[in-house]
Amino acid sequence: MRAFLLISAAACAFAAPAFARQAEPAPAPVADLIKSVDIPFEAFTLDNGLRVLVHTDRKAPVVAVSVWYDVGSKHEPKGKTGFAHLFEHLMFNGSENVPGDFFGPMRSAGATDMNGTTSFDRTNYFETVPKAALDRALFMESDRMGHLLGAVTQGVLDEQRGVVQNEKRQGDNQPYGLVRYKMSEGLFPPGHPYHHSTIGSMADLQAASLADVKTWFRSYYGPNNAVIALAGDIDVATARPLMEKYFGAIPRGPEVKAPPAAVPTLPAPVAETIHDRVATTRIYRMWAVPGLREGDAQLLDVAAGVLGGLASSRLENELVRKGRVAVGVQAYNQSLTQVGIFGLVVDVRPGVDAAAAERKLDAVIADFLKTGPTADEVRRVATTAISTRLAGLEAVGGGYGKAGTLASGLLFADDPAFYKRELSALASATPDAVRAAGVKWLSRPAYTLTVENGQREAYAEVGGAPATTPGNDAAPQPASADGPAQGTRGTLPAVGDVRDIAFPEVERARLSNGIELVYARQSAVPVTRAVVSFDAGIIADPADKLGLGNLTLAVIDEGTANRDAIALSEAQERLGAQLFTTNDPDRSRVGISAPSANLNAAVALLGDVIRNPAFAPAEVERVRTQTLARIGAEMTNPAGLAQRSMPRLVYGAASPYARLSGGTGDPAAVKAATRADLIAFQQAWLRPDKARIFVVSDRPLAEVRTAMEQALGDWRVTGTPGTKPAVTARKTASDPRIVLIDRPDSPQSLIAGAQLTALDPRAELLPVFAANEVLGSGFLSRINMDLREAKGWSYGAGGGFQRLERAVPYTISAPVQADQTGPALASLREQIDGFLGAKGVTPEEFKRTIDGETRELAGNFETGARVLSAMETNDLFGRPDDYYDTIAQKYRALTAPQLDAAARAALDPDSFVWVVVGDAAKVRGQLDSLGLPVEVVPAPAGGADATAN
Repeated sequence: MRAFLLISAAACAFAAPAFARQAEPAPAPVADLIKSVDIPFEAFTLDNGLRVLVHTDRKAPVVAVSVWYDVGSKHEPKGKTGFAHLFEHLMFNGSENVPGDFFGPMRSAGATDMNGTTSFDRTNYFETVPKAALDRALFMESDRMGHLLGAVTQGVLDEQRGVVQNEKRQGDNQPYGLVRYKMSEGLFPPGHPYHHSTIGSMADLQAASLADVKTWFRSYYGPNNAVIALAGDIDVATARPLMEKYFGAIPRGPEVKAPPAAVPTLPAPVAETIHDRVATTRIYRMWAVPGLREGDAQLLDVAAGVLGGLASSRLENELVRKGRVAVGVQAYNQSLTQVGIFGLVVDVRPGVDAAAAERKLDAVIADFLKTGPTADEVRRVATTAISTRLAGLEAVGGGYGKAGTLASGLLFADDPAFYKRELSALASATPDAVRAAGVKWLSRPAYTLTVENGQREAYAEVGGAPATTPGNDAAPQPASADGPAQGTRGTLPAVGDVRDIAFPEVERARLSNGIELVYARQSAVPVTRAVVSFDAGIIADPADKLGLGNLTLAVIDEGTANRDAIALSEAQERLGAQLFTTNDPDRSRVGISAPSANLNAAVALLGDVIRNPAFAPAEVERVRTQTLARIGAEMTNPAGLAQRSMPRLVYGAASPYARLSGGTGDPAAVKAATRADLIAFQQAWLRPDKARIFVVSDRPLAEVRTAMEQALGDWRVTGTPGTKPAVTARKTASDPRIVLIDRPDSPQSLIAGAQLTALDPRAELLPVFAANEVLGSGFLSRINMDLREAKGWSYGAGGGFQRLERAVPYTISAPVQADQTGPALASLREQIDGFLGAKGVTPEEFKRTIDGETRELAGNFETGARVLSAMETNDLFGRPDDYYDTIAQKYRALTAPQLDAAARAALDPDSFVWVVVGDAAKVRGQLDSLGLPVEVVPAPAGGADATAN
């Protein structure tokens, strides 16, 4: 397992009896992998300057629409920070001919991957829609480009200002949440376009007037400052008249010029230390470097991979595996358009002096600059990057699927195929060139930031007024004239007929030892994804050894009888493969994703890890320390604290599902676990009689089965299998209360609510799940629309059913600003009471839900990863392999009264247990007024100190 940074998700791994290592084929040449990364396109430009790209991909009846504007936070002058991101939110709140938010019409059209994002350099909007809804999507995108300002009222501005401010508070509330400000301010001088964060300052957001934001829009959002990419079931002959129809009449805007942004060099090294409630001391080492259009950018990408990007990186090996001064490392080269940020991050091992870790860091950097990378390291970085890009291009939409990749290349580098230039540069990089780039840029003075555990220092943003207002020194961008609001474009286009999904055919086979292989063929990209799923999971942990399964899985891919941990990582990188492991409540998994050209060798690695785990004592101890640090991270994070507290309250201490309170594990149990314990867990649970294999690949079943047979076919059962404890699903007894976890200095409170329902996980739950689309799931749910859009107290809130193998709890999560904690919890209860009472599903909500659920199916299963997950879900709950072929008809057979009845039978408004993570000094009085008993418990004080060896 690669050493982790504590910001990453939990990882796990597998084990089993040994088998002889077989000769493995050589990796496919890098040049062959690059050839498979290809997005053919055609381009044209409208008279108003709008540039359009079209890529045809007929694998599914969907079209991705990706709109990129050349405006980001770097364009913001003094006093206007955060405007680009604020406008991203405003542009979702309706236009002159599409009043109200954009989510309703898009939801009913069946849009998937719908979102917008803002960075230093750009703002983008994207959605993937059924081909029959393309006219609607283009109408809406063109309306907010050319007909927006009449819909931007003071009320809309105030509403979205509150949402953005809560997004800012939510980020600030996380451990290490203030680093984003220190990083850009430390690297770039005041007045530099990249000096301030994209989220902006509270003061500037609060001061933004209606005239200000309208001027901002008229300065930057003209068609000549945009790129639109269409990818999917579309061709240029169809696209051109549609783009002329919807966008052709929008007038040009002012010509936008990027503000000057030289790559600065610090006059001397800068080192700062701040304090926060964090699990481990973290060291950031950073340099400002050239942007993505400069030749050194790709060489610095390779340098970052060699230093700390690969699982076998120099920092990983020297600081984590050998030196044992760190529990996690990372290196990255963030290439922006005009500058870049090269960063190294080290999570110091608890109990180790940070200065000692920094000396090790310095030594690794110095050695790299002296000797440079090896040819094998360079090749492994290139292969890994190409493989990652190949897998990402299966999706036509999303932020960086095919459409986004083409659009970003044109916007940033004036070349839609820029991705090919990047990959070719990686593949052709030489060790000498990489070393030279490293010496040129990383020998300069660095900015070092150390974050230590302690009480967070007061910072001006909490009060809403920073001492200074950042922003660039450039002159304001000219704005076009403010034309009259025009509601004259006619009605929103209807959605045509959307054909029901044809889920990939699922085939089943068996290996010679009886392990079942469940397979589906997807040929959009030459990638194979395989998962070996074991009937184990967190509830397989012994009651007195919580976290044993997670620890076993975390060690299992840290070396085999044939390869030590470093060799195993290097073998993956040469193949462009990624081994991964998960341990959820009911299943434990080990899997691999790899280019299909390396199928046989990748599956051989998978078999080696599953059957030949070494459980080397040194690796056990290293991973134990990392796991304890991860547990410490959970105890400093609001979500982690709530997740560790809720299961015992919901299921009761006697239920096996109460073991989910252990999260990554109980620290005492993790400290006490022996190597023999890990081997015993592996032999009892990770065994062929508890295994099932799921595969999605472009290669035929016969070829996949042959590879699996060679790796796992002669694996035999040994020893006694583990037996899961009995689970009796019961509805939570009526014992509503609030547990307040006191986390001082929190600018936000996290409200979590839950109850255990009496639903049978293997029953048809479509009616109650559809009902929850109205109450708690998605942007348009009543919970989110109330707390986010109507009240402006949250960046996002919601609730949903968690379908476990033998239980179905309902959970709610609502991060809210601290001064509205009590009112927000009261509003949640009101929404639930109303929905389960007299305010059931409305006709409009019902139609939107059914239309959306049926029309989005093709987009939902566009990628192999989604198909693989659906295959596993069907298997877990005993559903037929063709379940999704019939789901649209099932949705259309539902009625609104059925949804109401299902929700009222499943949920009891008086049986929710609530956990609030926040500053008790600020919120206790608010909660006392709600009429529920309040129990206050302190958050763990020491983070990782409480778990360290």
